[in-house]
Amino acid sequence: MVNKPSHTLIRDPKIECMPVEDLKKLQLQRLKDLVERVYIQSPFYRRKFNEHGVKPEDIKTLDDLRRLPFTVKDDLRDNYPFGLFTVPMKDIIRIHCSSGTTGKPVTAGYTRNDMEMWVELMARSFVTAGVTSRDIVHNAFGYGLFTGGLGHDMGARKIGATVVPMSGGVNNRQIMLMKDFGATVLTATPSYAMVLAETAAQMGVNMKTDLKLRVGLFGAEPSTKEMHQHIEEEFNLEVYETYGIGEIIGPGIAINCAYHEGLHIQEDHFLAEIVDPDTGEPVQPGQRGDFVITTLTKEAMPLIRYRTRDLTRFFTEPCLCGRTTVRHDRLAGRTDDMLIIKGVNVFPSQVEGVLLRHSELAPQYLLIVERVNNRDKLEIQVEAATEEFYNQGQENLEQYIDKLHREMQQTLYISSKITIMPPRSIQRSEGKAKRYIDKRREANQI
Repeated sequence: MVNKPSHTLIRDPKIECMPVEDLKKLQLQRLKDLVERVYIQSPFYRRKFNEHGVKPEDIKTLDDLRRLPFTVKDDLRDNYPFGLFTVPMKDIIRIHCSSGTTGKPVTAGYTRNDMEMWVELMARSFVTAGVTSRDIVHNAFGYGLFTGGLGHDMGARKIGATVVPMSGGVNNRQIMLMKDFGATVLTATPSYAMVLAETAAQMGVNMKTDLKLRVGLFGAEPSTKEMHQHIEEEFNLEVYETYGIGEIIGPGIAINCAYHEGLHIQEDHFLAEIVDPDTGEPVQPGQRGDFVITTLTKEAMPLIRYRTRDLTRFFTEPCLCGRTTVRHDRLAGRTDDMLIIKGVNVFPSQVEGVLLRHSELAPQYLLIVERVNNRDKLEIQVEAATEEFYNQGQENLEQYIDKLHREMQQTLYISSKITIMPPRSIQRSEGKAKRYIDKRREANQI
């Protein structure tokens, strides 16, 4: 059963409700322009096109997109820092990049038109979530090279909302300012939102009565339905999930509407596909696969058929909100985060879905994988929600762990060691949470 929207639906009928055939014509024209432009301006893409035997004039229909080569993250790293830019540096007015924790960072450049497009998409996202000029937006996404903070800041200001540019950290002050300033909208990663909920409880702040929050925009990391429900219960707000990738443009690629049945992709600017992670071929309708995005209007660093490594699926039925843009499901995980344990694919989100069904446990967990005597071992560390539960006695705790272990095995199809940790013992994050440590990889790097 689909719930009724909690606010008046506001849409741009010229774009978001455009007839599908008209939208496809717009996409095809922009795709043709893009392919011709990068073939002329990008030595990288001109070489890749030639290697695949494709020319700009070969693109006559949207189906011809499949003739174009994929772009992967290693392409961006190999061309660090500016090798994929297609405009002179004098036309670049903003540079963002990833943290580079696994090597060279991934950079992304923006022209003035790129920035205007990004701001427009973020404004659409806030409007889709029912945010107006009367709202006060507490922005707890990190500011700086990470796109989350500045992206949400610009979009909220575009619609005239008041922005509190808090960024991450100083948790007690976050709660104090949300209360004192009367924030009505919270933007953050889901994992950091739960850190703030924990902080509020420690401060004796009742978020349901002491705060005025009503809407939250959360993204930048995979999260489960259970996590969203947990956030809604803790904060007494309505969760809107956003999707974005720094190398594409940042947040603003997609957001779910008030019916919460998938995330609407901004298809006038992005052409999306779902392909089989192994073969690269299109999957059947409704089947999960690798999310692939082509930037139709990006000037500084356009990307063609970029394999995000995010696993999702498309919804094909029309949305009740009236938008005609295609929707994708919440992420099942990232292939980059997938752990192969005893030959079985395991995602942290699978573990999260089980743990968050237990009120005795806190939403803080860590997966530790190591190889002992040539055999994979998985330990799941999860915090107790209260000291009382943690200190209930070893026998009772072991009985609870046995029950949880059986439930986890039915989900993961492999055995694991489950360790219940004391409250507040697992390291918190001010941005994206670190959910696993793979000691096998660390051993291979020595």
